[in-house]
Amino acid sequence: MNNSMLSVRPLQASDLDLLIQYWMNAEPAFLQGMGVDLDKMPTREQWLDMLSRQLTQSYQEKQSYAVIWEADGEPVGHSNVSKIEYGEKAYMHLHLWQSGVRRKGMGVELVRRSLPFYFDNLHLKTLYCEPYALNPAPNKTLQKLVFNYLKHTSVYRAG
Repeated sequence: MNNSMLSVRPLQASDLDLLIQYWMNAEPAFLQGMGVDLDKMPTREQWLDMLSRQLTQSYQEKQSYAVIWEADGEPVGHSNVSKIEYGEKAYMHLHLWQSGVRRKGMGVELVRRSLPFYFDNLHLKTLYCEPYALNPAPNKTLQKLVFNYLKHTSVYRAG
């Protein structure tokens, strides 16, 4: 891993534009490489509505919950959970925003630091992660952590 100081914090209103830009400015091939269905991509306004809602909902109400990943105090990515069943389970997603920060060994530590946010705040028993099977980076990251591989479609479980 490089010598960056890594940290994780909850999503804030000041992060919304950065997160939305990540999705809206991404090349279609990059999105498809993550398994994104381009026909189902939200508009900018839909992104803003979904993310803004997270900031005001209690943990019990959240349908999605994001944390921001930082290196040297600068946002470099995010992780979020969706399909939340408060007190039971959720599904995690991992995103480093710029190609220059990928493949530097940061992902494992950032995911490790994200887990307490999910387990503690949402009182989870199980956390799943379903990276696209053809996207090797998150699959390698999860294999290095406490996640158990469940089936051939790249489903991992912690908890």
